[in-house]
Amino acid sequence: MILEQFRSGGCLSYLVGCDQHGVGLLVDPEITLLDRYLAAAAQHGLRLHYLVDTHTHADHFSACRKLARRLELPVVMHRASPAPFVDIRVDEGECLIVGQLRLQILHTPGHTADSICLKLADCVLTGDTLLIGATGRTDLPTGDASELYDSLFGKLLELPAETRVFPAHNYRGQSSTTIGDERATNPRLQVDGRQAFVALMDNLNLKAPDHLTEALRVNCSGGRSVAQLIAEAADHIAFMPIDEVQRRIADPAGELVVLDVREAESFREGHIPGARHVPRGQLELRVDSVLPDPLQRIVVYCEFGKISTLATAMLRSIGFARAVALDGGFQQWRSSGLPIESGSGSV
Repeated sequence: MILEQFRSGGCLSYLVGCDQHGVGLLVDPEITLLDRYLAAAAQHGLRLHYLVDTHTHADHFSACRKLARRLELPVVMHRASPAPFVDIRVDEGECLIVGQLRLQILHTPGHTADSICLKLADCVLTGDTLLIGATGRTDLPTGDASELYDSLFGKLLELPAETRVFPAHNYRGQSSTTIGDERATNPRLQVDGRQAFVALMDNLNLKAPDHLTEALRVNCSGGRSVAQLIAEAADHIAFMPIDEVQRRIADPAGELVVLDVREAESFREGHIPGARHVPRGQLELRVDSVLPDPLQRIVVYCEFGKISTLATAMLRSIGFARAVALDGGFQQWRSSGLPIESGSGSV
């Protein structure tokens, strides 16, 4: 068996494969590691069969939907998952067959209603149900401390003590544990019955995950995060360095149009000399009057380079093939001590 772990911050994901048959699956893939997964599968000589999310993630963005489109693979989740793009909805007692591997589905609600674990011969991928020295939290949507108690004490902790545990999160650099170690040392498991466990979980007072609302929206719907939109836009445009922009605007024959897409107040407070101004929200409606020549070379900028990336991709998509984005944004221009104009400027 091939089992490779990937880390993105505290998020852990897995490539599981049968080396004899050259087939595998990804478990809890995270969107920022997409290319690493594909490189690892190629390195191991694996053809992927499934993409699995052990639950609806609330703290990061799943790569399942994007990989499914790119590779034409089925997405696997529990039947209680709200995501409309799931192809194979599984339940307790079923299994996924990957070459000679049999991955048994354990339905382990508590962290979320759709939480599952994947049991192999001598290990278990526990998602956010059982962590190293902790458990999944139960204060997020569909969480239930009483159900988590049953999933832990009535199911996972009944596995053999030597069973290796590979969770979906760990923020201390640890990679795995065992059922026996968690039984003996996990502080959340050293409780006297269900009532005590529920009381413990109900009083953790944990900070809400960053991007909670956005992560749930994306992972439940198959939509895209703002970061994904920006990354995809960046893949379809070119950028111009600040020193090149400075050189071109100092040259009367440079024929470079500088376009500021920030809001009016920011533009008035300071902008690149000679810049034209159209707020990003008005760009589609005003572009033909402000930029009548689609063959002009245009450099677009905003404060930090994110909105201008989206704006440049839009301009290219409607025919401004020479539009590029300023690399670094106006913040970097300002911090570099380059010339700045103020006032309403041109539109």
